[in-house]
Amino acid sequence: MLKVYNTLTRQKEPFIPLEDGIVKLYVCGMTTYSDAHIGHARTYVAFDIIRRYLEYKGYQVFYVQNITDIDNKIIKAANEAGMDPLEYSANYAKRCLEDMNRLGIKPANMYPKASEHINDMIKMIETLVKKGFAYVSNGDVYFSVEKFKDYGRLSNQKLDEIKAGARIEVGDKKKKPEDFALWKEAKPGEPKWKSPWSYGRPGWHIECSVMSSKYLGVPFDIHGGGADLIFPHHENEIAQAEACYGKRFVNYWLHSGMLKVRGEKMSKSIGNVISLREAMEKWGSETLRFFFASYHYRSPADFSEEALKNAENALKRLRIVKENLEELAEDGELSESELDEMEKSYFKTIGSIKKDFEQAMDDDFNTPKAIESLFEFAKETNKILMKKKPNGKLCKYALNEFKKMANVLTLLQEEKSIEEEAIKKIGEKYGLRGQAESIIEKLIEIRKKARKEKNYKLADSIRDELKKAGIELEDIGEDTKWRII
Repeated sequence: MLKVYNTLTRQKEPFIPLEDGIVKLYVCGMTTYSDAHIGHARTYVAFDIIRRYLEYKGYQVFYVQNITDIDNKIIKAANEAGMDPLEYSANYAKRCLEDMNRLGIKPANMYPKASEHINDMIKMIETLVKKGFAYVSNGDVYFSVEKFKDYGRLSNQKLDEIKAGARIEVGDKKKKPEDFALWKEAKPGEPKWKSPWSYGRPGWHIECSVMSSKYLGVPFDIHGGGADLIFPHHENEIAQAEACYGKRFVNYWLHSGMLKVRGEKMSKSIGNVISLREAMEKWGSETLRFFFASYHYRSPADFSEEALKNAENALKRLRIVKENLEELAEDGELSESELDEMEKSYFKTIGSIKKDFEQAMDDDFNTPKAIESLFEFAKETNKILMKKKPNGKLCKYALNEFKKMANVLTLLQEEKSIEEEAIKKIGEKYGLRGQAESIIEKLIEIRKKARKEKNYKLADSIRDELKKAGIELEDIGEDTKWRII
């Protein structure tokens, strides 16, 4: 039976979803004011593996990951760039999702944006004010922490300790330092929406309570994110949602460990923030995924040249085994009666290794232990291949089982890459030069203009040409995302 470590109870618990065969999963997404970095990758690879193992066990997973597209950092960066904040964040949201796709992470079922759920947030805030959990203060609305009796249980803090550490910043209109903003009156030049209290925008924490409950219901099964979000973000999510709905918000809280770079916390001030694009360019997406999987998702991970080199070398051993099995594999129904004693022993060993793999993953997704099973599989396969050419159907069976286990850990996927020459040829047709990614972005702009001018023939032609070159376009409102097919 699968057991998961629940941050809320600080212990491993049997995982029992609310609905048979269905798991509802929400993971806090990125605040899109810059490109994704390797810290983001660490979190989303961890939850991709969790999602893949749940699917491996036969669950249907409905996965929602939000996009914070309005925030102080976005407003500041957009102002510096001389752009509208929503347009600015939409550009980076698209880039971040493209990077996750290239990394080999399965897309979530939904990526709701904060800016598209303002009315839902206003409704929740109104309910909290009506129930006495929130108060209005000169155009702002704050959640009164002392009114929620269980506040602090996720982060294992007492309210007195939280009060002692809280501060009121300049411009805050709250009554007590520990209270947090649900709605903020807009300052000059900031994006704003009409509300019963002021023209303003929501606080950060309210968006996840609203979007998760809207699409997954209350309660839902798993809420995830980085360990840095436990307090105050996830603590505040629980307070808002449970105060609003009067019942449990989430059954299992899962948190991924932090990522260090060469032993130091990743920080702009230190100058050791590594973008995901830069890391993929240097190491390749599968090497990065192997590196992340080699750490238990709750443990801190340390990113270094040496660790990446070790990951690269380890992957080569697994790829060689896969390639050797592919060369010998034959289609057809495998019958144990046609196997000799050595082949029967290998067949049974595969079953034993598979059980070890599942036991490791059932123990709170213990990926380092699960990786050991892959290398045990490689060792046993090499043993038999050194002695004989095994039955081709047995090799096909072994290959499929090997790939199934590896795929749970995001490994041995068919790697996606841009067909550079094909894209450049399309670009030349439209007078475009440069790198493939830049050409794709420019073609999207040409197509967007064509659609506005109702030149659908040109717009469809660009879409079809890109599809032939392995790039699929997806129109979401006025925005267009692209991904490698």
